[in-house]
Amino acid sequence: MSLVELIGQADERGLAASGLACLDRCVPLLGGDDEVLRPLWAALATDNGRPEQWAELLDQARGKLGEGGEFGSAAEAVPEGAGADEAVSLARRMLEAAPAARSGAELRAWADACSVAALRIHQLLDPLKDTAGSLDERREGRTEGMSPLVAAELRRQITVLELLAGHGPAGVRPALEVSTEGRRVLRAVVSRRSRRKG
Repeated sequence: MSLVELIGQADERGLAASGLACLDRCVPLLGGDDEVLRPLWAALATDNGRPEQWAELLDQARGKLGEGGEFGSAAEAVPEGAGADEAVSLARRMLEAAPAARSGAELRAWADACSVAALRIHQLLDPLKDTAGSLDERREGRTEGMSPLVAAELRRQITVLELLAGHGPAGVRPALEVSTEGRRVLRAVVSRRSRRKG
């Protein structure tokens, strides 16, 4: 099943996890540490949280990340040029656009937008470029000629949605593990690019 189909069929928890996972993997661009979104993940794993909890935790995450969070300006973490400004802007937009309610059409739109944004970020930061095909084609299952970083991000997005579809709340922890792996990869990419700049 393609990524587009999986998003189309996902329930509210799956959509929230999908969007959150995309944002989580891109936290290095916002200057955030590895724990900044952990409370949101914990809220997804429970069925009995307060309805307003998601919005409260989002506000806390936005406050911690701010304009680069405790690590300073996010733009300093990524070299200039080669789409760096766009990558940081896309990551910030994911955070800002997260809906206060963990339900409804707005949540599905956010998950879909996060999917596209995360793939675009990986495309911008991948030293090897896609040889053909648009991101829409990638999400629909046409993956020939994909660059390694984009291909890995696409696989992670699909895996997160499959885990939530197959296991419900029990899928949140393995989905977080998948996202953590992806965040480490992106952090390493950002670090290598910064060293080249220096």
